[in-house]
Amino acid sequence: MLKNNIHIETINPCEPLWQQTLQKLRHDIYHLPEYIQLESIRNKAAPEGILITEGDKIFFLPYLVRSCEHLTALHLRDRQIFDAVSPYGYPGILLSESAISEPEFLKLAVSHFIEALRSKNICTAFLRLHPILNQNFEQILSPQICQVTGETISLDLALSEAEIWQQTRSEHRNHINRCKRAGFIARMVKYEDYIDEFIYLYKDTMNRVAAKQMYYFDYEYFVQLAYLDERIHICIVELGDRITCAGIFTEASGIVQYHLGGTRNEFLKQSPSKLMFDYVRFWAKARGNLVFHLGGGVGGSKDSLYHFKAGFSKQRTNFLTLRLIADLDNYNYLVELQAKALNTETNRLLDTNFFPAYRCSSVENN
Repeated sequence: MLKNNIHIETINPCEPLWQQTLQKLRHDIYHLPEYIQLESIRNKAAPEGILITEGDKIFFLPYLVRSCEHLTALHLRDRQIFDAVSPYGYPGILLSESAISEPEFLKLAVSHFIEALRSKNICTAFLRLHPILNQNFEQILSPQICQVTGETISLDLALSEAEIWQQTRSEHRNHINRCKRAGFIARMVKYEDYIDEFIYLYKDTMNRVAAKQMYYFDYEYFVQLAYLDERIHICIVELGDRITCAGIFTEASGIVQYHLGGTRNEFLKQSPSKLMFDYVRFWAKARGNLVFHLGGGVGGSKDSLYHFKAGFSKQRTNFLTLRLIADLDNYNYLVELQAKALNTETNRLLDTNFFPAYRCSSVENN
């Protein structure tokens, strides 16, 4: 669609244009067609991306489209309503260099995106932005749609090894040194060869911390991650012939991301995961990467996971989310239905700050 010299197009990850677009933009693994297709299967959703261009200015955003048909115990009265959500991780918006230098284009592109959503009966979009690629978007976009949801930890790999070590919390440095003296060894291994070992440690860890169901991934998910080829890695820490902890890390466009990890229960006291992160940051630097992004706490909170990651770097980046309402009538309609299903008032559901409010499953817990 062409509108005032702005070209707007919805594309599928199977189309060549998706990959051609990524070749023009700095991106992360979350934007790859293989990754978003994997996430679409896991979420039972349709993968899409919107491409908005004006001359050499490019705006690209991948997302998943979900049906709202079975959200509540009440029926939708023959309405077809959908919503959009990010794939797992930090996908966010990709902009060309010329688009980055013109903040007004970002505002304009987001408004066109909202219009495109409305035209497809997509009433809302909840989208996680990329802490590295989408920095300072909260200073450009309206606070009604772009919110600071928390902080994440990142490490500038341009720092010297001495400076990186200096940024490490003393408690972490002590644990790392103790692990080395005790004979723990960290190394990168071939992803496909260690899937089963990783899954065991990961599930054991999720059980131990009583993680929400959304953090449990089935076996096929981990198998499909192998299609990321050289962009997916497993780091393990061994003591003798035993794997004490393991982590999945991704690598794209100079950005190394921590994806998932787990530690064997009996080695928690020695904290071998600290040795793992220490190893990976220097491994990432040696390979010429620019940033090691460790992520944040669960749901953007400053919990124990956040505190653990914060011990490796003093650098913080805002974790931003977009909360877009494209069709207010349908949004209010779904909120009313869910309020009735939960036997509560509409305003009380809206006051939970859960977005979209009609996907809130319990008012008491929010």
